[in-house]
Amino acid sequence: MRIAIIGGGFMGEAFLRGILRSELATPSEIAVAELVEARRLQLREHNVRVTDDAESACIGAEIVLFAVKPQDFPDTAHALQGKFAASAVVVSIAAGMRLDDVKRHSGHRACVRVMPNLPAAIGQGAAVYLAAPEVTGGQRLLVRQLLDAVATAVVEVEDDDSVDLATALHGSGPAYVYLFVEAMIDAAVRMGMKRADAQSLVLATVAGAAHYAIETGRHPADLRNAVTSPGGTTAAALAELESSGMRAAIDEAIEAAYLRAVELGE
Repeated sequence: MRIAIIGGGFMGEAFLRGILRSELATPSEIAVAELVEARRLQLREHNVRVTDDAESACIGAEIVLFAVKPQDFPDTAHALQGKFAASAVVVSIAAGMRLDDVKRHSGHRACVRVMPNLPAAIGQGAAVYLAAPEVTGGQRLLVRQLLDAVATAVVEVEDDDSVDLATALHGSGPAYVYLFVEAMIDAAVRMGMKRADAQSLVLATVAGAAHYAIETGRHPADLRNAVTSPGGTTAAALAELESSGMRAAIDEAIEAAYLRAVELGE
């Protein structure tokens, strides 16, 4: 499979690593277009073709992945109109760029809008995608294989609003988790624990809790109850979190992120 990656920044390289790790394509089948010379030098370490010429990167590509900033997408995509193979599928990970805009700027019908997230960099991401009606079954399979290379949870949605909501949930979600992790570490340090020890314990706790939920498939409320003994330390902590409005704060945060995602797409 021939793949073109337009934009070799953080997420472009994350997808590149995932493609190579999963052996979806060989290095000789991948071309990365990147304007910044320093980045091109770094990307060549992956033994793929790296160029500053996006048009040449697209030649023969079955998947053209746009990993550019949202503000750069219109001009970049417009410059490549008519340069894709008729059988190619165009994939955009530009935040806030609605599917119709991807089609309009690229001049291509078989387009897919994708929202990945930060852990894609280590193949542990989450992703949602919205495919245009013109995307064929074979192209859908290619896109699914591409996303499986960087994400452990991949969900197809039916409209742009669903992508915006997912953006607020999993796209921004790592930041919510990191804030929670940071707060737990700071609390432990305030009460006398060494920062390195606190960080080690908190990160292992968060990672372990997530993996346990995935492995068991049990409802989060069921798992929470399993940790909470009547009148115990966990019950006291949860009561404080509830009285402080933690649930409401999370609800309002995700709604705020969703409304901002919608605004960016207008």
